[in-house]
Amino acid sequence: MAMTATQGTAGQSMVGRSLGDRLILAAIIALVIVWIVPIAWIAGLSFKPNSELMASTGTLFRAPYTLKNYTDILASSGVFRWILNSVVVALGQTVGVLVLASLAGYGFARTQFPGRGVLFALVLIGLAVPEQAVIIARFQTFNDLKLHNSYLGLILPHLSAPFGVFLMTQYFKAIPRELDEAAMLDNASRFKTFWRVLLPLTVPAQATLGIFTFLAAWNDYLWPLISATKPEMFTLTVGLASTQTNFAQSEGLGFLMAQSVFAGLPVLIVYLFFQKYIVTAVAGAAIR
Repeated sequence: MAMTATQGTAGQSMVGRSLGDRLILAAIIALVIVWIVPIAWIAGLSFKPNSELMASTGTLFRAPYTLKNYTDILASSGVFRWILNSVVVALGQTVGVLVLASLAGYGFARTQFPGRGVLFALVLIGLAVPEQAVIIARFQTFNDLKLHNSYLGLILPHLSAPFGVFLMTQYFKAIPRELDEAAMLDNASRFKTFWRVLLPLTVPAQATLGIFTFLAAWNDYLWPLISATKPEMFTLTVGLASTQTNFAQSEGLGFLMAQSVFAGLPVLIVYLFFQKYIVTAVAGAAIR
């Protein structure tokens, strides 16, 4: 009888667990639908003629469809220049942040120096300072240095990445110190230990940080709008916005949606290629 009671309790537990798993799965599916429907709506409208959208946006699932909105984007004389600018700025920021954050993270996690705690606290405080709070001082500084309308002017401000330093510091701290000691026993220098032993172990964290940095740089609008005043130095976000008329929402809704899809595709492609590193990094952080 005791065995029967135990089996009954176990069965009830499995039923309850199964019901709970189904509820969680249903909630996840609902959230996915809520997240993906607006994106599908934007993509669908981008293939509709603007003349038809002026009458109604409820014709999404009915013909006609057209590629004219995308050909109008490509017909713009500066669009490929804007894409090049965005690629240079996004890659420059990504590489710079990865290099500086990795070095700073290693320094905070593995070395002892006067004021280390205070300096790290200042880095964390930087997470709470919004970009808008320093935008005027930044503009004046770069204006004095004559760096506006240049790649350096677009890249340098975002190389200070407090989140990147914090992430890499925590990741380096999680690596056993025995690896450093073993490398030093083999007469490896501190830099060689960092470069050959520890840095390869942080690839998941670097990939995650790199993707987030690239995405933020690609979608950045405020600073390129302020710093780049010449059309040939526009990034894609600023360039596409400059092609919109005052009545873009009513006269060119399909064109507006096509611009959104066009600007977002490169980031989506990068994410699809590197998503496994994000999953690995998040899983590793959860385990720690």
